[in-house]
This record gives sequence, structure tokens and C-alpha cells, in this order.
Amino acid sequence: MLGEDFVVLSLVPILIAVLAALACALPGNFLLLRRQAMMGDMMAHSVLPGLILAFLLTGQVSGWVMFVGAGGAALLSALLVEAITKLGRVDPGAAMGMTFTTMFASGVLLLELTGASGVHLDVEHALYGNLESLIWLDAQGWASLLDAEALAGLPPELAQLAVVMVLLALLMWVFWRPLVMASFDAGHAAVLGLPVGMISLGIVAATAMASVAAFTAVGSILTIAMLICPPAAARLLTNRLGVQVWLSLGLATLSAVLGYVLAGYGPFWLGFSASVSAAGMMAVVSGALLGLAALFGPHRKAG
Repeated sequence: MLGEDFVVLSLVPILIAVLAALACALPGNFLLLRRQAMMGDMMAHSVLPGLILAFLLTGQVSGWVMFVGAGGAALLSALLVEAITKLGRVDPGAAMGMTFTTMFASGVLLLELTGASGVHLDVEHALYGNLESLIWLDAQGWASLLDAEALAGLPPELAQLAVVMVLLALLMWVFWRPLVMASFDAGHAAVLGLPVGMISLGIVAATAMASVAAFTAVGSILTIAMLICPPAAARLLTNRLGVQVWLSLGLATLSAVLGYVLAGYGPFWLGFSASVSAAGMMAVVSGALLGLAALFGPHRKAG
């Protein structure tokens, strides 16, 4: 029974990691096509001050309040990039780099100055997340999957990520054609009357939504990795966008599951006495898959 309980306990963090990876991979495909991969990096780092301010205002460290705070910070970062690009007349990539470093550093300072680092909000959690702690404490074997009382004890991050992932998938399905046209040839899409500016804003909003939802559970390192690595690896394996999206989802899932297993058991197989960060190992696996695709993929030139 202990072994069964252990599998059920591990199922929830694995599922959370998979949902986070899928949610990030969906907009990541279009960021890659539009050569805006830096946008994902910016969003993943910029949400930290929003999380801290939400905690200071409400005293809560989880749930939709934190999601709103992080979303506000992501929106602010997007506005700052637009303002810096237009007013300062600098390259958008440079504007993103300036924004995410400033926002993340501001969050670190807020952590130190307000004492929020003592309530599961610290730089380590910002980088690696708290995936290992998102276990289903009320689980009593597989029967818990049919127990309403036990299901009520599931970590809220699971439902939050599930809602975001399904919403992003539905939006991509509904707006697939305009997304594809605006991403491949924005000029032609504008001539056809498509709202290219609104489509670009929608991709930024989707990236922010995915980053915010994933950040609180898996941290910035894995969020950035899943926004970029699975879509980039898939791009090296095919020239068809539809196939690329499905491949990226498969690679994201593989990275999450294999990374979690290797984080828990890999060090012991190599003779070490302790496990390593699950989010860090998942990011390593996603990078390794991208490396393999770069070496052996039939389409080795991405973009």
C-alpha cells in the first residue's frame, strides 16, 4: 500500500509539471516563429514583484490572488517594453532584457526588504518553483481518485494550470488561421484586413498567462525552458506548423515526466545520496532533447 500511495503522491506534481509544460509550449511555438523567444524569458522573470505585492496586500501565498498579481506584473512588463522601444528607440530585444532584469531585481529587493522570503516566497522558489511540495496529502491509494473529500485536498495549482492550458488550447484552435498568417507574413495578413496588432497582443497575453500560471508552481527556469526548448526542438524535426505544435507538446510532456523521474532516482543510480531539483532536471532534459534535435533533426535550421 505504501508503494501505491507513493505513486499517487508523485502523480500530482508530475501532472502539474506536464500541464505547465503544455501551457508554455503552446504560445512558445508562435514566439519562435515570430523570433520573439526573449518575450518568454521576460515574462517568466517579470512576475516576481507582482507575486510579492499580491502577498503583501492579501497575506495569501497561493490561489487566484497570486495569479492576478503576477498577471499585473506581466502586463506592466509588456507595457514597459513597448514604451522603451518607442520612446527610447532601442531594439525590442534590448528593451526586453532591460525590463526583465529590472523587474526580477525589484522582486528580489522586495523579498529582502519586506520579509516575504520567510513565507515560501524566496529567490530559490522563484528560480526552481515548489514542485516537490505540491503533493496530494489526502491521497490514500487509487481510491482517492473517486473520493470527493480527498479530491478537495488537491493543490490549487493543478486546477489553475488545467484551466489555463485548456483555455490556451481552445484559443489556438479558434484563431489558428489568423495566428498562422500573421506569424508567417504579417504584411500579407495586414493587406487581407487581419488585425495584426491585436494578434500580436494576443500572443503576448497568452505568453503572460502561461508564464504566470507556470511560475508559481515550477519557477522561472522551467517556465523559460518549456516556452523555448520543445517548440525549437519540434521546429528542427518538421517544416509543418501543425505537426510542430503536436511534436512540441509531446516533447514537453516527455521532458516533464522523464525529468521528474531522473530528479528523484537519477542521483541514486549514479551513486549520490540525495535527489536534485525536479524543475531543474526537467529543464535539463528539455535542453538535451533540443540538442539531439539540433544534431540529428532533418530540419536543423530553425526560424
